[in-house]
Amino acid sequence: MSYLVGKVVLDIVAGAPNNGLGEDNVARVKQLRVGRDVHPYVSAQAFRRWLRDSLPSSEPASPVIRSGSGQKQQAYTKGRPDLYLDDDLFGYMVAVKNDKAKTCQRDTVLATGTFVSVAPRAPERDFGTMSRGFSAGENPVLHGHEFYSAELAGDVLLDLPRVGVFEIDGSGLEVALPEPAAKEARERGAEPVTFRGGEALRLPVEERRRRAALLLRTLAAVRGGAKQSMHYGDRTPALVLLAPLKGGINPFTRVLGVRNGRARFDSAVLRAEMQAWADELDGPVMLGWAPGFLGDQRDQACAELADLIATDDLVVDHPRILLGRLAEQIERGERDTWFEDPKA
Repeated sequence: MSYLVGKVVLDIVAGAPNNGLGEDNVARVKQLRVGRDVHPYVSAQAFRRWLRDSLPSSEPASPVIRSGSGQKQQAYTKGRPDLYLDDDLFGYMVAVKNDKAKTCQRDTVLATGTFVSVAPRAPERDFGTMSRGFSAGENPVLHGHEFYSAELAGDVLLDLPRVGVFEIDGSGLEVALPEPAAKEARERGAEPVTFRGGEALRLPVEERRRRAALLLRTLAAVRGGAKQSMHYGDRTPALVLLAPLKGGINPFTRVLGVRNGRARFDSAVLRAEMQAWADELDGPVMLGWAPGFLGDQRDQACAELADLIATDDLVVDHPRILLGRLAEQIERGERDTWFEDPKA
């Protein structure tokens, strides 16, 4: 059993990828304050939406059901993780009053943190005008928006043993697949298993491999974000750190720090955490780092960690190459032990 844990970093250059509530005709980016410092951020919900939207068009998405009106509206997906990869990996909650056959819940398999700027970055304000088609002498309509440049970092965790495994007992919203959905899943080939103390249904390992590999490839090519007409930019990870750990702990949250007002990768922190958690690591630590990101820090880190690279305890490559290689290993069955839970 292994969890893939680590950190993803986005390189935002003059962008406004996630907006908050507007005010006085100004579109504001999401931001938080730590003391007097301002840190722009992208919410976990927004990043997960980017991932969903970046899945291949050939991958069926779970239909969204909307009901009610006004303040009593509800919106939820189909709640069929056996049929839809996004329901499986991103989770859902379907709460239909007086209908136990439809009421169910699945905690996310892919956990994502908020992507917060590593160093403080106060957004800039730009403004535009609308005067097209106005008569001579008419005043233009003014509108404003914020944007910024920053390195945004967020933690990630992928619970691999839960990919394609759905709880069918429990009470209330703890059931991921109620009857008769569970009956249909069994008829389609899902096998009954005991998983983490409860009864569950598990998809064939080939499908579980496919889903995990597809998620990794999608992460390597993620696209999305707001204000792309004016602030188009790359949204693929500039840096991704992943490590297979036997427990669901993420010890790599502090590998990025701040020095002289700029984001800094701390090789000493990575080395110390790898040593402290060596008994829990279930394979090499994988560091995908796009050339040019953070200047010459990539070359410096490789030099400082050369001994770990030489022994294959640490693998460094381009994020897309690293994630693609890991996806291929999973598809070939070379990482099947990561999908097995000893508590099953």
